[in-house]
Amino acid sequence: MTQNRRNFLKNTGALCAIAATSRLSAVTSATKPAATDARGMAHGLTLVNIRRGSEYRLGVKSDKGILDVSEAAKILHMHAPATIDDLLQNEDGPSLNALVDASAKSKATQKLYLKEETIEYGPVVTHPEKIICVGLNYRQHAIEIGAPIPKQPVLFNKFNTTLNHHNGTIKLPVDFAKKFDYEVEMVMLIGREAKVVSEADALSYVAGYATGNDFTARDLQLDTGGQWMVGKTPDQFAPIGPYFVTADQIDPDNLKLECRVNGETRQSSNTSDFIFNTRKMISYISRVITLKPGDVIFTGTPQGVIQGKPKDQQVWLKPGDKIACSLEKLGELKFELV
Repeated sequence: MTQNRRNFLKNTGALCAIAATSRLSAVTSATKPAATDARGMAHGLTLVNIRRGSEYRLGVKSDKGILDVSEAAKILHMHAPATIDDLLQNEDGPSLNALVDASAKSKATQKLYLKEETIEYGPVVTHPEKIICVGLNYRQHAIEIGAPIPKQPVLFNKFNTTLNHHNGTIKLPVDFAKKFDYEVEMVMLIGREAKVVSEADALSYVAGYATGNDFTARDLQLDTGGQWMVGKTPDQFAPIGPYFVTADQIDPDNLKLECRVNGETRQSSNTSDFIFNTRKMISYISRVITLKPGDVIFTGTPQGVIQGKPKDQQVWLKPGDKIACSLEKLGELKFELV
């Protein structure tokens, strides 16, 4: 009888302990923000890649400042992408949106909002699988350089070694080139795999947009037999930034864009002058090249480039020149030539 009573009390105690643990777990689960396993694109956000030495980390721009996503994820015990590359290539948008929402409501994360003027910017992306560029894609630009209007998008490429950032520098390769030119461009970033997509569906594959510059050495591009790739791919020749703006906030075919050199406006146009609009570009490219999440598309430059001026008025860029490129709603990208 005594042994039975002891077993009864022991079992009852164990059950009570299990119940208490279950109640504690339930309370903890209810108070701790949960991670999400869903995949997709982020929405309603303006993002930056923060640079700290050789490390990059994701930041979210808000009225409070730039949220340090990695630190917020640690405090809230939530999963979040580490960089914009991680966000795009892993289609991790829902996790990021969940973290941003939780951070806005948490007192513990308020100290993680950084003043934007204190951060160093990295390139918007650092290791895309592909960087695809569309040439001669503004009607007035084709006219200014005397080129026929293309019947289909003209494609070329850049490499990851060209990627550069807001407030960065381009070291001009003056030992083998002299004719340096600016090209302000809207940049598209792909958010999911696109292969043979229709024009009607094309924009659903875009994760967001950024300001870019397809910096060019015209003598390498044109004076050596038309080697576009060589003229476009020296190191640092693809600055992108400062922001990545999610696609739901942008009408990409109606954006003002400008380029200024040492404060003087050189290019001023609108993406409505595209020969091939964003839907046509994506659809065409996807027919011959499978686009992957994180891939970059430079969409062409408007009129006003140095190449388009009369020969006696072509004053090429030089060390010390300061370039500023702006796109409506996407921010101003600045860099200096050295």
